Amino acid sequence: MAQPPFHLAFPVDELVATREFYAGLLACPVGRESERWIDFDFFGHQITAHVAPGEARATRNEVDGDPVPVRHFGAVLAWADWEALAERLRDAGTKFLIEPRVRFRGAVGEQGTFFVLDPSGNALEFKSFRDPDRLFASR
Repeated sequence: MAQPPFHLAFPVDELVATREFYAGLLACPVGRESERWIDFDFFGHQITAHVAPGEARATRNEVDGDPVPVRHFGAVLAWADWEALAERLRDAGTKFLIEPRVRFRGAVGEQGTFFVLDPSGNALEFKSFRDPDRLFASR
């Protein structure tokens, strides 16, 4: 059975660059909007960007040798889609916060991952598992 979509509201500095990043670069369709917020279809989930300047900055923790932003969100994609998104972002000249790589190589949690920042400084992680059944596996 398919899981229901989640909803996430998050802060942004302003909406013009936010729309360009999510609707343009990430190809997320726009839903409802006002002068203070905008909804996006984020890989089948509803995210809402709310204007709250300066609220998006995050601290970091080390994970498998990378300084991972503590506050982040993202999507788990099929491997081919993950690779295609990474390539599209590279082609667009996007600066990666953490370059695309395989983390936890050889372990149960092995995954492709990369991080980017949106124009307000929100960290987004895109990841993939060659074996999707490993998403929640602990052994």
